[in-house]
Amino acid sequence: QVQLVESGGGLVQAGGSLRLSCAASGSIFSLNTMGWYRQAPGKQRELVADITAGGSTNYADSAKGRFVISRDNAKKTVYLQMNSLKPEDTAVYYCKAAAKIVAWRPLGDYWGQGTQVTVSS
Repeated sequence: QVQLVESGGGLVQAGGSLRLSCAASGSIFSLNTMGWYRQAPGKQRELVADITAGGSTNYADSAKGRFVISRDNAKKTVYLQMNSLKPEDTAVYYCKAAAKIVAWRPLGDYWGQGTQVTVSS
């Protein structure tokens, strides 16, 4: 199985910055796309940004120009640098990874437990 552990959430004032980290561990044959999603109260979970193993990135419109996703393949870790935070960024942020635990098994999606980000106005 694959375990994802997020860290770096917290309370920040509007305009501030936070850096989220998500480390993957466990029986991992390969890690493919890793990404960050968020879910605000009463809303559906939505993609914030994701990044392929090769480094290609994809951002939600709300994240473009403010957030930067990166990864360290050697550390099996993905990061989300969040700048110019707004109160509407308040949500639980979840890490997701597409991974194979053995070569002959299909890719599976794995989720972290989530980390709370609260932006005060």
